[in-house]
Amino acid sequence: MTFEVVCEIQPSTRPDLKAVRHQIGTLSTVSSTFLIPDNHIGRATISSIAVAHEVQAMGGRSIACLNSRDRNLLGFQRDLLTAAAYGVDQFLFVYGDKPASGNRTSDLTVRSMIEEARAFSGDLRLGAAAGLKPLPGFKRAADFLFLQVSFSVEAMLRWREANPVDVPVYAGVMVLASQKHALALGAAIPDIEIPADLTERLATDRMAGVEAACAQVEAIRDSGAFAGVHLIPVSRYRDVEARLAKA
Repeated sequence: MTFEVVCEIQPSTRPDLKAVRHQIGTLSTVSSTFLIPDNHIGRATISSIAVAHEVQAMGGRSIACLNSRDRNLLGFQRDLLTAAAYGVDQFLFVYGDKPASGNRTSDLTVRSMIEEARAFSGDLRLGAAAGLKPLPGFKRAADFLFLQVSFSVEAMLRWREANPVDVPVYAGVMVLASQKHALALGAAIPDIEIPADLTERLATDRMAGVEAACAQVEAIRDSGAFAGVHLIPVSRYRDVEARLAKA
């Protein structure tokens, strides 16, 4: 089985796709599949479906993330129609982070999104996110799973052993861009345990986060337990590409 690196693209908060195209072009040497977040961390960004179409126009494969937070049933049906018109047929359905402004809708859940998308078309490939805890039964109906970001390969392997599934599972790996980023992430998401020594190294070594993430990708690959990784390079995508291209 081929080990796949799925790179996450940072979508733009402005009506400009130049930065998106640059990320795709740079990372295409180490990845052929790209995940596009949907208003990630509660901020408005360019539609994930539009960016997914851009990925495909540049010769890559795309996975458009859609969250239940920002849409009701009619809005979701609109998104499925738009995606079909653009030829986008892979999705990751998630609950969605707390919005920075406005309110969360309650019309949809990840379970209902999977059911609605299956009814819309049997040709879609649908994914769900999994935390480092027992996997809910309805998520076993997904075609693939993205395991939450963790800085512990051992914790990921324990989860994998405790939650056997027959679909591809991609382990979440994030690049820490700086010590400030590490501290902010740890404060915002207490469930993510960031190694103290890595946080300390980031104070003096700007490449520490890139090296740690790329080494984690290699360890996950060598374990043979996962179909690939969901790699989040954040702003350090150039450094990530240079490091992984040597692997």
